[in-house]
Amino acid sequence: MSLHPALALGRVAVVTGAASGIGRAAAHKFIGLGMKVCMADANAEALKSAAAGIAAVAKNPDDVRAFAVDVSDLGDVQNLKNAAFDAFGEVAVLMNNAGIGGGGGLFGEQERWRRIFDVNLWGVINGVQTFAQPMIKQGTACAIVNTGSKQGITCPPGDTAYNVSKAGVKVVTEALSHELRNIEGCQVSAHLLIPGFTYTGMTTSPKTEKPPGAWTAQQVVDFLIAAMSEGRFYALCPDNDVTRDMDERRILWAAQDIIKNRPALSRWHPNYKDAFAEFMKAPPRPR
Repeated sequence: MSLHPALALGRVAVVTGAASGIGRAAAHKFIGLGMKVCMADANAEALKSAAAGIAAVAKNPDDVRAFAVDVSDLGDVQNLKNAAFDAFGEVAVLMNNAGIGGGGGLFGEQERWRRIFDVNLWGVINGVQTFAQPMIKQGTACAIVNTGSKQGITCPPGDTAYNVSKAGVKVVTEALSHELRNIEGCQVSAHLLIPGFTYTGMTTSPKTEKPPGAWTAQQVVDFLIAAMSEGRFYALCPDNDVTRDMDERRILWAAQDIIKNRPALSRWHPNYKDAFAEFMKAPPRPR
């Protein structure tokens, strides 16, 4: 399989949320492909350690740069863009991956809601608005990847603020894809990464061992690279417990709440428990 043309030797990737989890795995993958990487994260100490580890396996340690960045701060993101272009002269891949979760129940504290929105949604908007135009003007093959979530599609009860923020990331990324494909001569593609259950710092604390059902961050990144290289917009990842067919059924059921005039979030409504279970047990849908 040929790689996405942005994933080429000597080209430059900018990754936010790069100190751990999927972001760190992505930075490691890009270095392994012979690219140069700008790693950004709000946790300066963790970022320093992560960048040192990746620089140690790079052919040229200077191909790894680390920048302490709060993606919710537009000025920080603009400074990251300037630093990346000053260091390497271009950006081929932007991965808006930084995110936080937890503590955003519907009636939870508004300060927590705002922080989740500021990082998860505004961080993506800041990245897109800051980097997209310069990347388009380069006139070279590029890619913008935004990390979403299945929770932003099926919206399970509980962490509502996180769900809303990731639903916003989906909408923003879909709009970005539409805009890019309607710009004459544009060679920038957009991709929405939708991880499954992934063993990362966000999802595992206080666990110390990977749950059997979870994928590693590296598996998620490998799936993303394959999806990008196949020209796919949605990189909908399975995991060791949830298959592609299961994901498709859950997404379809959620969409049909509107069409069938069922109660909101009927998947978790006691009157629809049996119907949902039967829906999930049906033979796999033809492809």
